[in-house]
Amino acid sequence: MGGIDNNAFFERFGIDPITWVSAHRPDTARGSYYDPSQTPGYLEPRRIISDQWRISSETVPDAQYATVRYTIHTPKKALTTVLQSNEHTTWVSERLIKDPGDIDIIAAHAPMPLCDVAAVNAISASTGERAMIRGTIVCFDLYGQPGCWQDASVLFGIEDLILATYDDPEWVHTFLKILLARKMRFVDSLRGAEFDLLELGGGDASSTVISPKVFDAFVAPYDTQLIDRAHAAGQKIVYHTCGGMMPFLERLADMGPDAMETFTPAGMGGDTLLGEAKRRIGDRVCMIGGFDQFHFFTRCTPEETRAEVRRCFNEAGAGGAYILCPSDHFFDADIPLLDAFADEARKCVY
Repeated sequence: MGGIDNNAFFERFGIDPITWVSAHRPDTARGSYYDPSQTPGYLEPRRIISDQWRISSETVPDAQYATVRYTIHTPKKALTTVLQSNEHTTWVSERLIKDPGDIDIIAAHAPMPLCDVAAVNAISASTGERAMIRGTIVCFDLYGQPGCWQDASVLFGIEDLILATYDDPEWVHTFLKILLARKMRFVDSLRGAEFDLLELGGGDASSTVISPKVFDAFVAPYDTQLIDRAHAAGQKIVYHTCGGMMPFLERLADMGPDAMETFTPAGMGGDTLLGEAKRRIGDRVCMIGGFDQFHFFTRCTPEETRAEVRRCFNEAGAGGAYILCPSDHFFDADIPLLDAFADEARKCVY
């Protein structure tokens, strides 16, 4: 689309805009400061470091992907992780946590970023009511995600983390408590920040990845505390579960989020039946998502896209508390189908 920015994209199609804000500040009383070597990328906040937690990077030759090794230097040892990227996204190819004792280094030395409330509110003031202001609960440095379990999964690897819940559950609880303390401090600093919605959770807490038993023991007890604390700070939370949700619907709602997403349909690798989800939890939370962007933003007719919009509205729109939205990110779309999506959505009225 000629390199237009996000705001121009939303305006072009008449879609209700979202402004993502990632604004962190160092806790100078604890000796942290901004990393002078970092140039923040898309949706990336300014990195917080300290004399006890310094980050360096080096490019690793790779024929297929852009590959970077990061080293976190601490007084005890260096921790390393490798990230790879293509034109769409970035992923972890070498996990940061390689030894059980590495979590003690995080507990002792990792800085705890705070919310830069003034920066958030400046963006909110400039945007007014034209867009939803969204952010996330603080993620781990370099590559992380908002939920405690999800952050741990990124740092240690989801397969190894699941096995550890059986082999060494106390270590997993200790790990989650370390991440929880970091996130709690950030949440406490959110008071007065003019966010509309803050994201928590992650796909590794979905029913297509873990069992209800693991969810009840290792996900809900920690993320529920963050939701409660966020509410105490005057914030609203959307719990993000990009994967299976149907076996966990009530469990997710029981944590007390204000909204839930992504309600991914089976054609996108999820399991959501929107109408059933609406009947089961639609009076408890706002539902966000449900639209199959893979099949209805490419390789179909505008009429088929309109029919998918109507399906979502007919199944989940009754009484409100539903935001029509693609079920997570999309990287390709045909412009006439985006036009059909937005135009048909505007016709979905009560």
